[in-house]
Amino acid sequence: MLAHTEKTMRLAAILLAAAVVHAADLAALRDPASAFWKQTAPAVYRVRIETTHGAFTLEARRAWAPVGADCFYNLVRAGFYDDSRFYRVTSRFAQFGIAGRPEIARIWRAVTIADDPVRASNTRGRFAFAMTGPNARTTQIFICRTDMSAQDREGFAPLGEVVEGMDVVDRLYDGYGETSGGGMRAGHQGRIFDEGNPHLDRDFPLLDHLVRARLVR
Repeated sequence: MLAHTEKTMRLAAILLAAAVVHAADLAALRDPASAFWKQTAPAVYRVRIETTHGAFTLEARRAWAPVGADCFYNLVRAGFYDDSRFYRVTSRFAQFGIAGRPEIARIWRAVTIADDPVRASNTRGRFAFAMTGPNARTTQIFICRTDMSAQDREGFAPLGEVVEGMDVVDRLYDGYGETSGGGMRAGHQGRIFDEGNPHLDRDFPLLDHLVRARLVR
């Protein structure tokens, strides 16, 4: 059973999310071919992510993975990640990146970007796009909660790292492990794409919420 303070935090986050003007109303989110997505990211930028356990900040470095850094930058500025869930959290990593609204998630499910060479290592605190094979990165991001440098040789190219709030990442609920959102390679995420937040909130109610992600520098 959740402690009272945790329940209070979750309720506050849900109320805040309800007050957010969802960027899913932005025409570009419904059109992956829009010129909106061609914007080049700054050489270094930061993204503050508010969650039901507090906030953490990611710093992306374009020199590490320019294709991925540009994609993540534009997804954040469009509000793609707002009001979604950390649906796949294990002792090794925390993963997010399927839109909470299924009508948006379905549009982006098969929109891929080209690979970047691996120029940095997947050590604790680094983050990268998840993928199922070559040139198959979409919108899903994982953050290393431990040393995952073995992923380097599989082509996972870190975009940057957590620079504030790694303790928040460590506290994200991981009790469901792979059952709530694993099986990306085996195609077992279908219900998340088809049903979105209602499915996750009903069947996996302890998952932490990604309230919103914002560019801060």
